[in-house]
Amino acid sequence: MKGVILAGGLGTRLYPLTKITNKHLLPVFDKPMIYYPLATLIDAGIKDVLIVTGGNHAGEFLRLLGNGKELNLKEIHYTYQSREKGIADALRLAEDFADGEKMIVVLGDNLFGESIKPYVAKFSKQREGAKILLKKINNPQRFGVADFKNGKVLSIEEKPKKPKSNYAVTGLYMYDSKIFDYIRELKISNRGEYEITDINNMYLKEGKLTCDILKGYWTDCGTCEALFRANVLIAKNQGVNFEDLL
Repeated sequence: MKGVILAGGLGTRLYPLTKITNKHLLPVFDKPMIYYPLATLIDAGIKDVLIVTGGNHAGEFLRLLGNGKELNLKEIHYTYQSREKGIADALRLAEDFADGEKMIVVLGDNLFGESIKPYVAKFSKQREGAKILLKKINNPQRFGVADFKNGKVLSIEEKPKKPKSNYAVTGLYMYDSKIFDYIRELKISNRGEYEITDINNMYLKEGKLTCDILKGYWTDCGTCEALFRANVLIAKNQGVNFEDLL
């Protein structure tokens, strides 16, 4: 199975932090942000990874990560995203890399407090379709939200003002090769993007979408508040006592 990390975008919600660098190269405690989704994939046994990035600082990923040998990867591939039109649009660039195989897609600003290995193992036995990971949170309005009952997703709505549940769709998705056919069918949304939520709903409509609920922490780093929270979570996870720092 192959891994794809989406690390493009302009990161405007983090200005001026992202004025001179890509968001995914910002530090989270003791490592650049991009190291965390890479570690998530590596822990799950993924050895072949594609990084999709763009903007003026795309070359910095190559300088930082090289060919991936230092991370015990078989190889890191890179591709350039020339426009910001949503997650599904960025995934178009991964079709040749996927080469008909299943793939794990991680948003480059998402951090997970547990191993995804058990979920990947379940997906590897899933004959076809897709799998998403859900997390119950207090403020799901910023994310895709799943209407969820008895272990099954009934519907997914992107950034709803009145969520039907507190189960957010995290930024880690597992897909078979059918995703690229679905992407070709997509129409641009009212937000001006090709939505990954629309892709997930296509799989759901076909009865080929499964889900699991995360037990550990999960956060993105899309806002200054979220980035700060990510730093705190990682520091605490590594045993930092904040009282000693004051």
